[in-house]
Amino acid sequence: MSRTSAQVGVALLLLTVMPALATEPGHVQSWLAKPIVGDTLPLAEVQRFCYQRVPVMGTYSSADAWQTEADRLRKAVLEKIVFRGDAVKWRDAAVRVQWLDTIPGGPGYHIKKFRYEALPGLWIPALLYEPDKLAGKVPAILNVNGHSREPGKAYVPKQLRCINQAKRGMLAMNVEWLGMGQLDGPGYSHAAMNQIDLCGSSGLAPFYLAMSRALDVLLNLENTDPSRVAVTGLSGGGWQTIVISSLDTRVKLSTPVAGYSSFRTRAYHLKDLGDSEQTPNDLATIVDYTHLTAMMAPRPTLVIMNSKDDCCFESGYGLASLIDAARPIFKFFGRENALRSHVNDDPGTHNYEVDNRQAFYRMVGDFFYKGDSTFNAKEIPSDDEVKSKQDLSVPIPPDSESFNTLAMKLCQSLPRDADLPADKQAAAAWQTARRAKLSQIVHAPNYNVQAIDSGSETKDGLKATFWRLQMGGDWTVPAVEITPAQPKQTAILVADAGRNSVAADAARLLDAGYRVLAVDPFYFGESKISARDYLFAIFVCGVGQRPLGLQASQVAAIARWAEKQGQGPVSLVAIGPRSSTYALVAAAIEPKAIARVEVHDPLGSLKEAIQQNWLMSDKPELFCFGLLQSFDIRQIAALVAPRPLAVVSPSQRAKTELSPLAPWFEQLGGKIDLGQ
Repeated sequence: MSRTSAQVGVALLLLTVMPALATEPGHVQSWLAKPIVGDTLPLAEVQRFCYQRVPVMGTYSSADAWQTEADRLRKAVLEKIVFRGDAVKWRDAAVRVQWLDTIPGGPGYHIKKFRYEALPGLWIPALLYEPDKLAGKVPAILNVNGHSREPGKAYVPKQLRCINQAKRGMLAMNVEWLGMGQLDGPGYSHAAMNQIDLCGSSGLAPFYLAMSRALDVLLNLENTDPSRVAVTGLSGGGWQTIVISSLDTRVKLSTPVAGYSSFRTRAYHLKDLGDSEQTPNDLATIVDYTHLTAMMAPRPTLVIMNSKDDCCFESGYGLASLIDAARPIFKFFGRENALRSHVNDDPGTHNYEVDNRQAFYRMVGDFFYKGDSTFNAKEIPSDDEVKSKQDLSVPIPPDSESFNTLAMKLCQSLPRDADLPADKQAAAAWQTARRAKLSQIVHAPNYNVQAIDSGSETKDGLKATFWRLQMGGDWTVPAVEITPAQPKQTAILVADAGRNSVAADAARLLDAGYRVLAVDPFYFGESKISARDYLFAIFVCGVGQRPLGLQASQVAAIARWAEKQGQGPVSLVAIGPRSSTYALVAAAIEPKAIARVEVHDPLGSLKEAIQQNWLMSDKPELFCFGLLQSFDIRQIAALVAPRPLAVVSPSQRAKTELSPLAPWFEQLGGKIDLGQ
């Protein structure tokens, strides 16, 4: 890139901040606000996109054939999803367990308080309901809780379940869940687990290890019968139940309650869409929840759902696909009776009340007390033994780790190999290799644009054309092209607040002689998903794609399309930190069609997402798995050189982080401008 073209890039910056406008932003605004794709299409497209990528159950000829497949799937999920990056170290670390006070329970049992480490420094408070009289080996139940944020492990139906287990002579373990009860706090938000993902380690691992370590403790108890270990829980506890039960064969009986449905079901029943832990990165490239259910075979499994569930996983649409997938597998083993389901009608809402609890007791009686005529599945009334949250509180260290603190530690040494080569020849080779690496990390698809003209209008010497830009049969990106009488070049304009917010920016570019393409890529502006938006962003990650990669690839494809239309050099102008991030990625992976880049208010570092404790629910594209391992904003911006890069209104941090790039751009024949 010549020095002259670099100066043109700086001219772009100067022209876009000029206060006086010849073009009237008012009618530009009316064009930018004109609906092109409407409210329903972005939702329909992301539903179809995710649904089509969910793996389906295969057909198998025998129990041995399925067992081979189940072992393969189990290994793949653990190695490729649960234990990625530093999660391997967490898995292999020694874990501490500390037994604390014992408090009275009720007739026939007492409650032992203890805490254990899910991973080094992350303490989980827990309770053991233990019969007063124990002899020999007895069943042991891990009771996990769901999204009962305020009471947590003190949730009354969970207490009653544990009490009933202890009164029947079982060991009942009641563990707290991350983000709930005593572990409620901003660093424990489930949408904060993606901060760990950004660092290239598994944010799912703390969830899994919290369950796995609890099983370790339970199985190490003197009176635990390892052949009679069960897990059960409601909602998020039902999700925990199927995950640990399917992946850890130490679990011999499983009863998830209103805890999950097939990913395919979730695509069209939006109340089933799960949080970050329920739809972790890439899980649906290996298994669906149908597979996890089948992986229970031949171990006894009772799937409970509620007929009028006001939360999620309603029986009428959610149950059949799970049971239908698993039934042939259980039949292979001659264990059809070990796979059961129960539908609760009273109250039928999201619950683990007495009807569901008695269904669980019956399951335990049939398989853990087979032939014992004294076992009674009717609930033992124990309401007057329920204790307060304070009574059941277990002290944990004040410096116990959270998702946020773990991510803070992980990001300190990132990105790796961050230094830029000083030699020009080495720099070019570095760019080639790193461009490919970045494309791989963001899972960037290579889209071709099929442009559909949706009408045009002319006013005051300007022509507006409304485009539906179809990409790969997956996405339709709305774009407004505004053309002055004699355009010299083209600017693609994107913004955090969508194209509806950039009338003044578009007017300045038009005054400077640019043809303006105002675009709303995935998740922004008119492409915003109308319902459960960030949960669909999580779903996109779950099926093996990345919102950041989709956005960058869409913008890159539009740049190639614009260039092929003979619309002159293509500049990319991004307004806001989020759009600036995907714009930099787009320019990095598309070095030919994008000739210049201008970013307004960019991030100085991806680490800001962790240091400010931002959540996946707020800015999903920033939490691209493993991006920070290899790239921060500076390394991505370095891939723009030698093309001009203008940085408008940078924060002090952005200036500090990006100013070292000046000599890098210069040695490659380009320029970075860190202006006002």
